[in-house]
Amino acid sequence: MIAALAPDSATPAYPSQQRVLGLDLAGPGNAADTALALCRGNDRGLILEHLYQGLDDTDLLPHLGAEPDTPLVLGLDAPLSYNPGGGDRSGDRNLRRTLKPLGLPSGTIMPPTLTRMAYLTLRGMAVARLASLLHPQHLRIVEVHPGGCLALGGAAVAAIVALKTDPEARVSLLNWLARQGMDGLDSLDEPSDHQVAACAAAWGAWRWSRGRSAWCQPAQPPLHPYDFAC
Repeated sequence: MIAALAPDSATPAYPSQQRVLGLDLAGPGNAADTALALCRGNDRGLILEHLYQGLDDTDLLPHLGAEPDTPLVLGLDAPLSYNPGGGDRSGDRNLRRTLKPLGLPSGTIMPPTLTRMAYLTLRGMAVARLASLLHPQHLRIVEVHPGGCLALGGAAVAAIVALKTDPEARVSLLNWLARQGMDGLDSLDEPSDHQVAACAAAWGAWRWSRGRSAWCQPAQPPLHPYDFAC
């Protein structure tokens, strides 16, 4: 079942220069914890149009394939590659070193082939492939880490750490995103941690698309075909 939160209809629309999708993914068997923030953005800012939760890959198809002539930026909170033989990618190591001094636990970045991560990696790579097939023109894909996007952007680390368990932390992070230029968040009612992560993923992807990432591990094709950014 797909649960959707929609911002107030009075929120002004931005020119449709760019669609931005932020996806907080879970494994293929866990649609319930998959959230999608559907946004539009331009150089001035980002506006949330719809916020969904409870999507399997079939549910994602119409969103990935919509408006084929409009540029699409897709920010995926899931590993989009892995090292042959397993272990950390260079981006995993570098981001862990960057975030740990800020107070985020080192376990927030795990190797893509770790047992508890393998299904998430599988789905991330599959969704990236689906997007490439459904939106072959004007598509840019980036791997994002929502917690890293928030922390490196200057959000309160205590709220990021409490995101999964504290509704007040979730509201405070949405308020912080609104102050960074993301519109359409003020009317959301009791968002889940996954929906907040999807919003942060969209914001991080939008900043990356504008060359404003706080941190970026460049793509290393063919094994690592996408940038990894916060």
